[in-house]
Amino acid sequence: MPRCFTIPMTLIGVMAILSSAAESYTREDVIRIALEKSSDVQTAEQEYITANSTVNGAYGNAFPSIDLSAQYARTFGVSDVNQSDAISSMLDNTADMNDRMLAGTLDKMAYGLSALNGFRWGTQVGLTATQILYAQGKVSSGVQIARSYRRVAEYSLENAKVLVRYTAETAFNSVLYLDSAVAIYEASLNQAQKHFDYAKQAYESGLVGELDLIRAELQIDELQSGLEKTKKDQILARNALLNTMGLPWQEDVAFTGDLRDPASSTLAEPDTALKNVLARRKEILQLNESENMQNLNIHIEQGDYKPSLILGGSIAYANGANRWNSWEKPDWDKNIDKKVYLALTMNLFNGMQTKEKVVQAKSSLRKTQIQKETAERGIQLEVESCVNTWENAKRQIEIRKRQVSLAERNLELSEAAYSVGKIPQLDLLDANMSLRNAKLDYMSSMVDWNNAYSALLKATGEY
Repeated sequence: MPRCFTIPMTLIGVMAILSSAAESYTREDVIRIALEKSSDVQTAEQEYITANSTVNGAYGNAFPSIDLSAQYARTFGVSDVNQSDAISSMLDNTADMNDRMLAGTLDKMAYGLSALNGFRWGTQVGLTATQILYAQGKVSSGVQIARSYRRVAEYSLENAKVLVRYTAETAFNSVLYLDSAVAIYEASLNQAQKHFDYAKQAYESGLVGELDLIRAELQIDELQSGLEKTKKDQILARNALLNTMGLPWQEDVAFTGDLRDPASSTLAEPDTALKNVLARRKEILQLNESENMQNLNIHIEQGDYKPSLILGGSIAYANGANRWNSWEKPDWDKNIDKKVYLALTMNLFNGMQTKEKVVQAKSSLRKTQIQKETAERGIQLEVESCVNTWENAKRQIEIRKRQVSLAERNLELSEAAYSVGKIPQLDLLDANMSLRNAKLDYMSSMVDWNNAYSALLKATGEY
Protein backbone atom coordinates (compact mmCIF):
# COMPACT_ATOMS: atom_id res chain seq x y z
CA MET A 1 0.00 0.00 0.00
CA PRO A 2 1.18 3.56 -0.65
CA ARG A 3 2.47 5.55 2.30
CA CYS A 4 0.51 8.79 2.69
CA PHE A 5 0.29 11.48 5.33
CA THR A 6 -1.11 15.00 5.49
CA ILE A 7 0.85 18.24 5.77
CA PRO A 8 -0.05 21.87 6.42
CA MET A 9 0.66 24.04 3.41
CA THR A 10 1.14 27.38 5.15
CA LEU A 11 3.17 28.69 2.25
CA ILE A 12 0.36 28.83 -0.26
CA GLY A 13 -2.75 28.16 1.79
CA VAL A 14 -5.01 25.18 1.63
CA MET A 15 -4.31 22.48 -0.90
CA ALA A 16 -7.90 21.78 -1.85
CA ILE A 17 -10.81 24.09 -2.47
CA LEU A 18 -13.75 23.27 -0.26
CA SER A 19 -17.17 24.01 -1.67
CA SER A 20 -20.82 23.29 -1.10
CA ALA A 21 -20.66 20.52 -3.69
CA ALA A 22 -23.15 17.69 -3.57
CA GLU A 23 -20.32 15.13 -3.51
CA SER A 24 -16.91 15.36 -1.87
CA TYR A 25 -14.22 12.68 -2.09
CA THR A 26 -11.02 12.22 -0.13
CA ARG A 27 -7.94 10.44 -1.46
CA GLU A 28 -9.01 7.27 0.35
CA ASP A 29 -12.49 7.52 -1.19
CA VAL A 30 -11.04 7.89 -4.66
CA ILE A 31 -8.80 4.83 -4.34
CA ARG A 32 -11.51 2.70 -2.74
CA ILE A 33 -14.13 3.50 -5.39
CA ALA A 34 -11.63 3.10 -8.23
CA LEU A 35 -10.68 -0.38 -6.95
CA GLU A 36 -14.34 -1.36 -6.60
CA LYS A 37 -15.37 -0.22 -10.07
CA SER A 38 -12.25 -0.83 -12.13
CA SER A 39 -12.95 -3.19 -15.03
CA ASP A 40 -9.32 -4.35 -14.97
CA VAL A 41 -9.61 -5.36 -11.31
CA GLN A 42 -12.96 -7.06 -11.87
CA THR A 43 -11.57 -8.99 -14.84
CA ALA A 44 -8.54 -10.07 -12.80
CA GLU A 45 -10.83 -11.19 -9.98
CA GLN A 46 -12.82 -13.40 -12.38
CA GLU A 47 -9.58 -14.81 -13.75
CA TYR A 48 -8.55 -15.72 -10.20
CA ILE A 49 -11.90 -17.45 -9.63
CA THR A 50 -11.32 -19.45 -12.82
CA ALA A 51 -7.79 -20.36 -11.73
CA ASN A 52 -8.99 -21.47 -8.31
CA SER A 53 -11.62 -23.66 -9.94
CA THR A 54 -8.92 -25.14 -12.19
CA VAL A 55 -7.00 -26.29 -9.11
CA ASN A 56 -10.08 -28.05 -7.76
CA GLY A 57 -10.63 -29.67 -11.13
CA ALA A 58 -7.02 -30.86 -11.29
CA TYR A 59 -7.38 -32.58 -7.91
CA GLY A 60 -10.37 -34.44 -9.34
CA ASN A 61 -8.10 -36.39 -11.69
CA ALA A 62 -6.60 -38.15 -8.67
CA PHE A 63 -9.96 -39.58 -7.58
CA PRO A 64 -11.86 -42.54 -9.10
CA SER A 65 -14.20 -41.96 -11.98
CA ILE A 66 -17.62 -43.61 -11.69
CA ASP A 67 -19.94 -43.70 -14.72
CA LEU A 68 -23.50 -44.91 -15.12
CA SER A 69 -24.78 -45.95 -18.54
CA ALA A 70 -28.23 -47.07 -19.61
CA GLN A 71 -29.60 -48.02 -23.04
CA TYR A 72 -32.96 -49.17 -24.35
CA ALA A 73 -32.88 -49.98 -28.07
CA ARG A 74 -35.16 -51.21 -30.88
CA THR A 75 -33.46 -53.18 -33.62
CA PHE A 76 -35.13 -53.43 -37.02
CA GLY A 77 -34.82 -56.12 -39.70
CA VAL A 78 -34.48 -59.15 -37.40
CA SER A 79 -36.78 -62.05 -36.73
CA ASP A 80 -38.09 -63.13 -33.39
CA VAL A 81 -35.84 -65.38 -31.39
CA ASN A 82 -38.11 -68.30 -30.44
CA GLN A 83 -36.92 -71.28 -28.47
CA SER A 84 -40.18 -73.14 -29.10
CA ASP A 85 -39.12 -73.86 -32.69
CA ALA A 86 -36.87 -76.60 -31.43
CA ILE A 87 -35.44 -79.57 -33.33
CA SER A 88 -36.56 -81.88 -30.55
CA SER A 89 -40.21 -81.03 -31.36
CA MET A 90 -39.74 -82.69 -34.75
CA LEU A 91 -38.92 -86.12 -33.23
CA ASP A 92 -41.60 -88.81 -33.29
CA ASN A 93 -42.21 -91.66 -30.88
CA THR A 94 -39.67 -93.91 -32.60
CA ALA A 95 -36.73 -91.68 -31.57
CA ASP A 96 -34.45 -93.30 -29.06
CA MET A 97 -32.54 -91.70 -26.18
CA ASN A 98 -29.48 -90.82 -28.25
CA ASP A 99 -31.65 -88.97 -30.78
CA ARG A 100 -33.31 -86.99 -28.07
CA MET A 101 -30.00 -86.08 -26.40
CA LEU A 102 -28.58 -84.92 -29.73
CA ALA A 103 -31.74 -82.94 -30.50
CA GLY A 104 -31.57 -81.20 -27.13
CA THR A 105 -28.00 -80.19 -27.78
CA LEU A 106 -28.91 -78.88 -31.22
CA ASP A 107 -31.84 -76.99 -29.70
CA LYS A 108 -29.46 -74.95 -27.55
CA MET A 109 -27.09 -74.29 -30.45
CA ALA A 110 -29.94 -73.21 -32.74
CA TYR A 111 -31.35 -70.90 -30.06
CA GLY A 112 -27.94 -69.36 -29.48
CA LEU A 113 -27.39 -68.76 -33.18
CA SER A 114 -30.83 -67.23 -33.45
CA ALA A 115 -30.14 -64.93 -30.51
CA LEU A 116 -26.89 -63.83 -32.09
CA ASN A 117 -28.94 -62.50 -34.97
CA GLY A 118 -30.41 -60.06 -32.44
CA PHE A 119 -33.48 -59.45 -30.38
CA ARG A 120 -35.89 -56.77 -31.49
CA TRP A 121 -35.70 -55.04 -28.09
CA GLY A 122 -32.61 -54.71 -25.95
CA THR A 123 -31.84 -53.21 -22.54
CA GLN A 124 -28.44 -52.53 -21.00
CA VAL A 125 -27.66 -50.88 -17.66
CA GLY A 126 -24.12 -50.67 -16.34
CA LEU A 127 -21.95 -49.07 -13.68
CA THR A 128 -18.22 -48.60 -14.37
CA ALA A 129 -15.48 -47.37 -12.04
CA THR A 130 -11.87 -46.56 -13.03
CA GLN A 131 -8.92 -45.42 -10.96
CA ILE A 132 -5.66 -44.16 -12.45
CA LEU A 133 -2.83 -45.91 -10.65
CA TYR A 134 0.04 -44.55 -12.70
CA ALA A 135 -0.01 -41.97 -15.51
CA GLN A 136 3.65 -40.96 -15.83
CA GLY A 137 3.16 -38.22 -13.23
CA LYS A 138 0.59 -36.37 -15.35
CA VAL A 139 -1.93 -36.12 -12.54
CA SER A 140 0.46 -34.65 -9.96
CA SER A 141 2.06 -32.38 -12.56
CA GLY A 142 -1.38 -31.18 -13.63
CA VAL A 143 -2.19 -30.24 -10.06
CA GLN A 144 1.08 -28.32 -9.73
CA ILE A 145 0.43 -26.50 -13.01
CA ALA A 146 -3.03 -25.53 -11.80
CA ARG A 147 -1.54 -24.18 -8.57
CA SER A 148 1.00 -22.12 -10.51
CA TYR A 149 -1.77 -20.82 -12.73
CA ARG A 150 -3.70 -19.76 -9.64
CA ARG A 151 -0.64 -17.91 -8.31
CA VAL A 152 -0.21 -16.19 -11.68
CA ALA A 153 -3.84 -15.05 -11.50
CA GLU A 154 -3.33 -13.87 -7.92
CA TYR A 155 -0.26 -11.80 -8.87
CA SER A 156 -2.16 -10.41 -11.85
CA LEU A 157 -4.97 -9.29 -9.55
CA GLU A 158 -2.52 -7.61 -7.15
CA ASN A 159 -0.76 -5.89 -10.04
CA ALA A 160 -4.06 -4.65 -11.45
CA LYS A 161 -4.90 -3.09 -8.08
CA VAL A 162 -1.47 -1.42 -7.94
CA LEU A 163 -1.95 0.15 -11.36
CA VAL A 164 -5.45 1.37 -10.47
CA ARG A 165 -4.22 2.91 -7.21
CA TYR A 166 -1.31 4.59 -8.98
CA THR A 167 -3.52 5.99 -11.74
CA ALA A 168 -6.10 7.24 -9.24
CA GLU A 169 -3.46 8.88 -7.02
CA THR A 170 -1.70 10.71 -9.84
CA ALA A 171 -5.04 11.94 -11.18
CA PHE A 172 -6.00 13.05 -7.66
CA ASN A 173 -2.71 14.97 -7.35
CA SER A 174 -3.44 16.76 -10.63
CA VAL A 175 -6.83 17.85 -9.30
CA LEU A 176 -5.23 19.16 -6.11
CA TYR A 177 -2.71 21.14 -8.15
CA LEU A 178 -5.39 22.72 -10.33
CA ASP A 179 -7.58 23.49 -7.30
CA SER A 180 -4.64 25.30 -5.72
CA ALA A 181 -3.78 27.00 -9.03
CA VAL A 182 -7.31 28.39 -9.17
CA ALA A 183 -6.91 29.72 -5.61
CA ILE A 184 -3.56 31.31 -6.50
CA TYR A 185 -5.00 32.95 -9.60
CA GLU A 186 -8.00 34.25 -7.66
CA ALA A 187 -5.73 35.69 -4.94
CA SER A 188 -3.52 37.32 -7.58
CA LEU A 189 -6.56 38.68 -9.38
CA ASN A 190 -7.85 40.16 -6.15
CA GLN A 191 -4.48 41.83 -5.53
CA ALA A 192 -4.34 43.11 -9.11
CA GLN A 193 -7.81 44.57 -8.71
CA LYS A 194 -6.62 46.49 -5.65
CA HIS A 195 -3.65 47.78 -7.66
CA PHE A 196 -5.98 48.83 -10.45
CA ASP A 197 -8.28 50.64 -8.02
CA TYR A 198 -5.28 52.44 -6.54
CA ALA A 199 -3.95 53.29 -10.00
CA LYS A 200 -7.36 54.61 -11.02
CA GLN A 201 -7.56 56.88 -7.98
CA ALA A 202 -4.01 58.05 -8.58
CA TYR A 203 -4.77 58.71 -12.24
CA GLU A 204 -7.89 60.69 -11.38
CA SER A 205 -5.79 62.66 -8.90
CA GLY A 206 -3.13 63.28 -11.52
CA LEU A 207 -0.46 61.38 -9.66
CA VAL A 208 0.16 58.78 -12.40
CA GLY A 209 -0.27 58.75 -16.10
CA GLU A 210 -2.74 56.81 -18.25
CA LEU A 211 -0.06 54.24 -19.07
CA ASP A 212 0.04 53.04 -15.46
CA LEU A 213 -3.74 52.62 -15.49
CA ILE A 214 -3.62 50.67 -18.75
CA ARG A 215 -0.88 48.39 -17.42
CA ALA A 216 -2.91 47.59 -14.30
CA GLU A 217 -5.96 46.84 -16.45
CA LEU A 218 -3.95 44.62 -18.77
CA GLN A 219 -2.72 42.58 -15.83
CA ILE A 220 -6.31 42.02 -14.70
CA ASP A 221 -7.25 40.84 -18.18
CA GLU A 222 -4.25 38.51 -18.25
CA LEU A 223 -5.11 37.04 -14.87
CA GLN A 224 -8.77 36.57 -15.80
CA SER A 225 -7.75 34.75 -18.97
CA GLY A 226 -5.38 32.52 -17.02
CA LEU A 227 -8.04 31.86 -14.39
CA GLU A 228 -10.63 30.85 -16.99
CA LYS A 229 -8.19 28.45 -18.65
CA THR A 230 -7.18 26.95 -15.30
CA LYS A 231 -10.84 26.45 -14.35
CA LYS A 232 -11.46 24.60 -17.63
CA ASP A 233 -8.42 22.41 -16.97
CA GLN A 234 -9.76 21.88 -13.46
CA ILE A 235 -13.08 20.61 -14.80
CA LEU A 236 -11.34 18.27 -17.25
CA ALA A 237 -9.07 16.94 -14.51
CA ARG A 238 -12.03 16.28 -12.21
CA ASN A 239 -13.92 14.50 -14.97
CA ALA A 240 -10.83 12.43 -15.78
CA LEU A 241 -10.57 11.44 -12.12
CA LEU A 242 -14.28 10.56 -12.00
CA ASN A 243 -13.75 8.42 -15.09
CA THR A 244 -10.88 6.63 -13.35
CA MET A 245 -13.24 6.03 -10.42
CA GLY A 246 -15.85 4.57 -12.77
CA LEU A 247 -18.33 7.35 -11.96
CA PRO A 248 -20.31 9.61 -14.31
CA TRP A 249 -19.24 13.20 -14.76
CA GLN A 250 -20.63 15.60 -12.17
CA GLU A 251 -20.70 19.38 -12.08
CA ASP A 252 -20.92 19.68 -8.30
CA VAL A 253 -18.03 17.58 -7.07
CA ALA A 254 -15.03 18.33 -4.86
CA PHE A 255 -11.86 16.47 -3.97
CA THR A 256 -10.26 17.22 -0.62
CA GLY A 257 -6.85 16.18 0.58
CA ASP A 258 -3.17 17.05 0.86
CA LEU A 259 0.09 16.25 -0.82
CA ARG A 260 3.05 14.63 0.88
CA ASP A 261 5.77 17.13 1.77
CA PRO A 262 9.33 15.77 1.78
CA ALA A 263 10.48 18.57 4.10
CA SER A 264 8.26 17.48 6.99
CA SER A 265 8.10 13.74 6.39
CA THR A 266 9.81 10.86 8.10
CA LEU A 267 9.38 8.72 5.03
CA ALA A 268 12.05 6.07 4.51
CA GLU A 269 13.57 5.86 1.07
CA PRO A 270 12.30 2.92 -0.99
CA ASP A 271 14.49 -0.17 -1.14
CA THR A 272 16.10 -0.05 -4.59
CA ALA A 273 18.36 -3.13 -4.25
CA LEU A 274 17.74 -5.04 -7.48
CA LYS A 275 17.57 -8.44 -5.78
CA ASN A 276 14.85 -7.24 -3.40
CA VAL A 277 13.00 -5.38 -6.14
CA LEU A 278 12.83 -8.49 -8.33
CA ALA A 279 11.58 -10.48 -5.34
CA ARG A 280 8.69 -8.02 -4.92
CA ARG A 281 7.69 -7.17 -8.46
CA LYS A 282 4.52 -9.02 -9.44
CA GLU A 283 5.57 -9.27 -13.08
CA ILE A 284 8.68 -11.28 -12.17
CA LEU A 285 6.69 -13.46 -9.78
CA GLN A 286 4.24 -14.18 -12.59
CA LEU A 287 7.04 -15.11 -14.96
CA ASN A 288 8.59 -17.35 -12.30
CA GLU A 289 5.33 -19.26 -12.04
CA SER A 290 5.01 -19.38 -15.83
CA GLU A 291 8.52 -20.83 -16.01
CA ASN A 292 7.53 -23.47 -13.45
CA MET A 293 4.42 -24.30 -15.49
CA GLN A 294 6.48 -24.73 -18.66
CA ASN A 295 8.91 -27.06 -16.86
CA LEU A 296 6.02 -29.17 -15.62
CA ASN A 297 4.51 -29.23 -19.11
CA ILE A 298 7.75 -30.71 -20.45
CA HIS A 299 7.45 -33.43 -17.81
CA ILE A 300 3.87 -34.14 -18.92
CA GLU A 301 4.80 -34.38 -22.60
CA GLN A 302 7.74 -36.68 -21.83
CA GLY A 303 5.34 -38.91 -19.89
CA ASP A 304 3.89 -40.22 -23.17
CA TYR A 305 7.04 -42.32 -23.48
CA LYS A 306 5.96 -44.26 -20.38
CA PRO A 307 3.08 -46.67 -19.74
CA SER A 308 -0.20 -45.93 -18.01
CA LEU A 309 -1.80 -48.26 -15.47
CA ILE A 310 -5.53 -48.15 -14.74
CA LEU A 311 -7.58 -50.23 -12.33
CA GLY A 312 -11.20 -50.67 -13.34
CA GLY A 313 -14.34 -52.58 -12.61
CA SER A 314 -17.87 -52.80 -13.98
CA ILE A 315 -21.21 -54.40 -13.33
CA ALA A 316 -23.82 -54.53 -16.10
CA TYR A 317 -27.28 -55.97 -16.69
CA ALA A 318 -28.28 -56.97 -20.26
CA ASN A 319 -31.62 -58.27 -21.53
CA GLY A 320 -32.89 -59.08 -25.02
CA ALA A 321 -36.55 -59.59 -25.91
CA ASN A 322 -38.82 -59.96 -28.91
CA ARG A 323 -41.40 -57.60 -27.41
CA TRP A 324 -40.94 -54.24 -25.70
CA ASN A 325 -42.70 -55.33 -22.54
CA SER A 326 -40.93 -58.67 -22.21
CA TRP A 327 -38.39 -58.45 -19.42
CA GLU A 328 -36.25 -60.82 -17.49
CA LYS A 329 -35.61 -59.83 -13.94
CA PRO A 330 -31.93 -59.25 -13.08
CA ASP A 331 -30.24 -62.45 -12.01
CA TRP A 332 -26.78 -62.30 -10.45
CA ASP A 333 -25.62 -65.47 -12.19
CA LYS A 334 -27.64 -65.35 -15.42
CA ASN A 335 -27.80 -61.88 -16.95
CA ILE A 336 -25.52 -59.66 -14.85
CA ASP A 337 -21.96 -59.24 -16.08
CA LYS A 338 -19.30 -58.53 -13.44
CA LYS A 339 -15.61 -57.87 -13.94
CA VAL A 340 -12.51 -56.25 -12.46
CA TYR A 341 -9.57 -55.43 -14.66
CA LEU A 342 -6.10 -53.95 -14.64
CA ALA A 343 -5.22 -52.16 -17.89
CA LEU A 344 -1.72 -51.30 -19.00
CA THR A 345 -1.28 -49.08 -22.05
CA MET A 346 1.84 -47.76 -23.65
CA ASN A 347 2.33 -46.00 -26.95
CA LEU A 348 5.00 -47.62 -29.09
CA PHE A 349 4.84 -45.29 -32.07
CA ASN A 350 2.72 -42.24 -32.89
CA GLY A 351 4.53 -40.73 -35.82
CA MET A 352 7.06 -38.80 -33.67
CA GLN A 353 4.25 -36.70 -32.15
CA THR A 354 5.53 -37.10 -28.60
CA LYS A 355 9.04 -36.06 -29.61
CA GLU A 356 7.77 -32.92 -31.33
CA LYS A 357 5.51 -32.01 -28.40
CA VAL A 358 8.53 -32.18 -26.09
CA VAL A 359 10.47 -29.91 -28.47
CA GLN A 360 7.57 -27.43 -28.51
CA ALA A 361 7.30 -27.48 -24.71
CA LYS A 362 11.02 -26.78 -24.34
CA SER A 363 10.74 -23.93 -26.83
CA SER A 364 7.87 -22.41 -24.82
CA LEU A 365 10.01 -22.64 -21.70
CA ARG A 366 12.87 -20.81 -23.38
CA LYS A 367 10.54 -18.06 -24.59
CA THR A 368 9.33 -17.55 -21.03
CA GLN A 369 12.92 -17.39 -19.80
CA ILE A 370 13.74 -14.76 -22.44
CA GLN A 371 10.72 -12.71 -21.36
CA LYS A 372 11.88 -12.93 -17.76
CA GLU A 373 15.42 -11.81 -18.63
CA THR A 374 14.05 -8.89 -20.65
CA ALA A 375 11.65 -7.93 -17.84
CA GLU A 376 14.44 -7.94 -15.26
CA ARG A 377 16.56 -5.59 -17.37
CA GLY A 378 13.56 -3.35 -17.97
CA ILE A 379 12.75 -3.20 -14.25
CA GLN A 380 16.35 -2.31 -13.42
CA LEU A 381 16.22 0.56 -15.91
CA GLU A 382 12.80 1.63 -14.61
CA VAL A 383 14.05 1.80 -11.02
CA GLU A 384 17.13 3.82 -12.01
CA SER A 385 14.99 6.23 -14.01
CA CYS A 386 12.49 6.65 -11.17
CA VAL A 387 15.30 7.29 -8.66
CA ASN A 388 16.75 10.02 -10.89
CA THR A 389 13.32 11.60 -11.41
CA TRP A 390 12.60 11.53 -7.69
CA GLU A 391 15.96 13.06 -6.76
CA ASN A 392 15.53 15.79 -9.37
CA ALA A 393 12.04 16.49 -8.01
CA LYS A 394 13.49 16.87 -4.48
CA ARG A 395 16.04 19.40 -5.74
CA GLN A 396 13.38 21.30 -7.65
CA ILE A 397 11.23 21.64 -4.54
CA GLU A 398 14.05 23.36 -2.66
CA ILE A 399 14.70 25.67 -5.59
CA ARG A 400 11.00 26.52 -6.04
CA LYS A 401 10.51 27.10 -2.31
CA ARG A 402 13.43 29.53 -2.27
CA GLN A 403 12.00 31.28 -5.31
CA VAL A 404 8.67 31.75 -3.52
CA SER A 405 10.43 33.31 -0.52
CA LEU A 406 12.42 35.64 -2.78
CA ALA A 407 9.32 36.56 -4.79
CA GLU A 408 7.40 37.38 -1.61
CA ARG A 409 10.23 39.57 -0.37
CA ASN A 410 10.51 41.22 -3.78
CA LEU A 411 6.80 42.03 -3.73
CA GLU A 412 7.04 43.52 -0.24
CA LEU A 413 9.92 45.75 -1.28
CA SER A 414 8.23 46.68 -4.55
CA GLU A 415 5.01 47.67 -2.80
CA ALA A 416 6.94 49.81 -0.32
CA ALA A 417 8.99 51.45 -3.10
CA TYR A 418 5.94 52.02 -5.27
CA SER A 419 4.00 53.61 -2.43
CA VAL A 420 6.67 56.32 -2.15
CA GLY A 421 7.10 56.68 -5.89
CA LYS A 422 10.57 55.16 -6.18
CA ILE A 423 9.63 52.56 -8.84
CA PRO A 424 7.06 52.60 -11.63
CA GLN A 425 3.88 50.57 -11.45
CA LEU A 426 5.22 48.16 -14.07
CA ASP A 427 7.82 46.90 -11.60
CA LEU A 428 5.11 46.33 -9.03
CA LEU A 429 3.01 44.38 -11.51
CA ASP A 430 6.04 42.33 -12.49
CA ALA A 431 6.70 41.52 -8.83
CA ASN A 432 3.11 40.40 -8.36
CA MET A 433 3.29 38.20 -11.46
CA SER A 434 6.63 36.73 -10.33
CA LEU A 435 5.14 35.70 -7.01
CA ARG A 436 2.16 34.09 -8.70
CA ASN A 437 4.40 32.14 -11.08
CA ALA A 438 6.70 31.12 -8.22
CA LYS A 439 3.78 29.73 -6.26
CA LEU A 440 2.49 27.82 -9.29
CA ASP A 441 5.96 26.44 -9.96
CA TYR A 442 6.27 25.36 -6.35
CA MET A 443 2.92 23.60 -6.49
CA SER A 444 3.93 21.90 -9.71
CA SER A 445 7.20 20.72 -8.15
CA MET A 446 5.27 19.31 -5.18
CA VAL A 447 3.00 17.34 -7.50
CA ASP A 448 6.02 16.14 -9.47
CA TRP A 449 7.70 14.94 -6.27
CA ASN A 450 4.57 13.10 -5.11
CA ASN A 451 4.09 11.44 -8.48
CA ALA A 452 7.79 10.57 -8.67
CA TYR A 453 7.68 9.04 -5.22
CA SER A 454 4.61 6.97 -6.09
CA ALA A 455 6.27 5.87 -9.32
CA LEU A 456 9.39 4.81 -7.39
CA LEU A 457 7.30 2.84 -4.92
CA LYS A 458 5.57 1.12 -7.82
CA ALA A 459 8.88 0.41 -9.59
CA THR A 460 10.39 -1.15 -6.45
CA GLY A 461 7.29 -3.22 -5.75
CA GLU A 462 6.53 -1.42 -2.48
CA TYR A 463 3.41 0.41 -3.65
